Amino acid sequence: MAPLIRLLVAVGFALLLTAATALVLHLVFRALARRGRWAAVLSRRTKHPTRTVLLVAFLWTAFASSIRPDARLYPWRDDVTHGFLIVTIAAGAWLACELAIFLEDLGLHRYRVDVPDNRVARRIRTQVLIIRRLTVVVVVVIAVGSILLTFRGIEAAGASVLASAGLISVIAGIAAQSTLGNVFAGMQLAFSGAVRVDDVVVVEQQWGRIEEITLTYVVVHLWDDRRFMLPSTYFTTTPFENWTRTSSELLGSVDFDLDWRVSPGQMRTELDRILVTTDLWDGRTKVLQVTDAVNGLVHVRILVTAHDAPGLFDLRCYVREEMIAWIQRTHPDALPLQRVMMVDPTPDRPRSRREPSTATSSALFGGDEGSDRAALFTGPIQTSGIRPDQIPPADAAWQRPRRAPHDPRDASGPAAGP
Repeated sequence: MAPLIRLLVAVGFALLLTAATALVLHLVFRALARRGRWAAVLSRRTKHPTRTVLLVAFLWTAFASSIRPDARLYPWRDDVTHGFLIVTIAAGAWLACELAIFLEDLGLHRYRVDVPDNRVARRIRTQVLIIRRLTVVVVVVIAVGSILLTFRGIEAAGASVLASAGLISVIAGIAAQSTLGNVFAGMQLAFSGAVRVDDVVVVEQQWGRIEEITLTYVVVHLWDDRRFMLPSTYFTTTPFENWTRTSSELLGSVDFDLDWRVSPGQMRTELDRILVTTDLWDGRTKVLQVTDAVNGLVHVRILVTAHDAPGLFDLRCYVREEMIAWIQRTHPDALPLQRVMMVDPTPDRPRSRREPSTATSSALFGGDEGSDRAALFTGPIQTSGIRPDQIPPADAAWQRPRRAPHDPRDASGPAAGP
């Protein structure tokens, strides 16, 4: 039989054997899927790489069995065999990556993140996702290295590569400094627990959730469905807020500025009624306090808790809307008011020069004893030793009676004077 006919028959037999093997594997996994969900997941994930490996292996076997290793008759046989080897290594690496991903998904299946208290699940998921990427990188690097080793001359070029390894490592280190920094930062985030997938964070004054953590960057899903891409080093060098670091439960506030006629007791009763009617409140905390009462307004603060950040936002909005509707419906006088007092201007009344002296005397020197004391300050001024031109003219408004002879100062010594 001619070599070409033998090759065609062998290829046909290889295709038939590949189809039969794939069908058997499909039936086996289908039977296993009835007992466990993992079989269906494994079959769906490894279906294409498994069939590729089987096809390449059977075709390689068919080619090797139909074409004899004769370099004179078939000089292209070694090149085709080398091609089959490269494709087999690549398909095997593909199958190994899919198996590693399946095993990681199988471990993640036990940790759900769609439950209220999912802190441990989010931490495990973050670590497994980082390990998955590292596994894929390692498998790909090994596959590429194995393919390169199949080429002749690599051994000869290895000496020159090792000789220039020092210079190449320095250049590569300088060029990939930021990339390597992000890689190590991504690994640190995965195992330190500072941030995890599905954490609620505030970065660059933006509120969102951690959607994905890779080896070099972190994807933050913002509240308005935008994606915020940040390098991994951002979370290791820049302060940020993590609202779900220890738990997903949060405490929020609702503030009101109301009139002094508001009734905090009735507001507290209405708050109890509002919280009972909603599933957003987790039942941990409900507080209504008057935190300030100045400048004509009363500041009322309500504190409530929820299972997670989205629920807390909806709960705050719900409490605010219901409380505003209740105030408008039952206590319209409690709405904030601005009071302005209108006062008519009054003209200043002119005062006589005697009024300050009279008021001072009556306030400081009351009674008979006060009159005697007042005489000490309102008596005649001694003019002995003073020239006539230094005496001010007499004023009728400031004339006072002379000091009485029995003034207490007579017994204390000579009169004051220069």
